[in-house]
Amino acid sequence: MGILRLSHVEVRCPDLELATAYYCEVLGLIETAREGDRVFLKGWDEHQHHSVILKAAATHGLEHVGFKVEHLDDLERLEKAVEQYGCEVTRHGAGSLAPGHGEAVRFLSPTGHLTELVHGMANVGNMLPLTNPPVRPLGLVGIAPPRLDHLFLTAEDVDEGLRFFRDVLEFRLTEQILGDDGQRIAVFMERTHTPHDLAMITGPQGGLHHFAFYVDDWGAVRDAADLLSYHGVPIEVNPTRHGATRGFTTYFFDPAGNRNEIFSGGYWVDPDAEPITWTEGEMGRAIFYYDGVVNQRFFTVHT
Repeated sequence: MGILRLSHVEVRCPDLELATAYYCEVLGLIETAREGDRVFLKGWDEHQHHSVILKAAATHGLEHVGFKVEHLDDLERLEKAVEQYGCEVTRHGAGSLAPGHGEAVRFLSPTGHLTELVHGMANVGNMLPLTNPPVRPLGLVGIAPPRLDHLFLTAEDVDEGLRFFRDVLEFRLTEQILGDDGQRIAVFMERTHTPHDLAMITGPQGGLHHFAFYVDDWGAVRDAADLLSYHGVPIEVNPTRHGATRGFTTYFFDPAGNRNEIFSGGYWVDPDAEPITWTEGEMGRAIFYYDGVVNQRFFTVHT
């Protein structure tokens, strides 16, 4: 019941055609529609109409984030909870926001992010038959991640962000980085029993740090880095491992300047699991476990 998972992200791109070529030919997403100044994409193993929207704009950054709810009743219940928290909510009928889009509510979160809850997005299939399917389609291009994995945002008050997403939208806290002053520097939250569907770190209000795509294993992270290098895409962080989430990772940027991540691994989270705490002194290992340090440029974000 409630939110099932991250549904989609919409990011701004000054050169829409260049960004589309990158996401389709290098990253390997599949274009499902175009409408006006937007292009709609998905991973090959995603059934819903889209998980990434590219929007032509003067600058880069996050336009909005969407979460998928299981039932229409969940949409109505969470809409009321968001309104009671003090956020102004708008309701949108199926198909009114985008091709294949479901019924949705939108609001500006207390962290400054335009947020959407959506129910009933069109199902376009995952390129495999439902009877005796192969394990992977033929003819995939680029990195070809099967799906969108998680989103990492920034906010001035991470504690307030946690209160809203945990107490109102019913996310569960899995890990946190606590400052020496007792304030939370970063939080990791889930709805899918993975280490995180949504994370947040102290930074500019309404900021996007990165959005991540899932691949099957550590070897696929390495292969992604090989392909990025082949195409001349600058790699910000070479393949390595996180302490928080225990995931394998590599970071890079799309042509617009939006940070992407290829992610794999992690662990199973039971609903009654106690959150893991990292201290400020061990923040370097929490983010990059092997090096134990984080370059300050890694905290560059866009609003």
